[in-house]
Amino acid sequence: MPLTIATSLKLPAELKAAIDEDAQRLGLSSHAYMVRTLAEATERAHLREQFTQGALAAERQMQATGMGHSLEDVRQYFAQMTEFRAGHVERPVRLVPKKRV
Repeated sequence: MPLTIATSLKLPAELKAAIDEDAQRLGLSSHAYMVRTLAEATERAHLREQFTQGALAAERQMQATGMGHSLEDVRQYFAQMTEFRAGHVERPVRLVPKKRV
């Protein structure tokens, strides 16, 4: 069992009432609801940071190599992927980076 540490939150009455209502609707205690909500928010923050770091690394690589994709190519690819996922067309050919100016 993971170590737990007691903490105290001072919540505005309106927020506490909303938490209690949402928790009850989901069949959770208010405590379980808050723990789950905080854990999910923490995970989203970590994922956002990973995404940001990945994007910055990709930008550095693109600037160093000069290789990348045009916005129009990316838009067209994603439009084709949308059609593919809807079952209307075959999977589009992967984009190949090109030397950008």
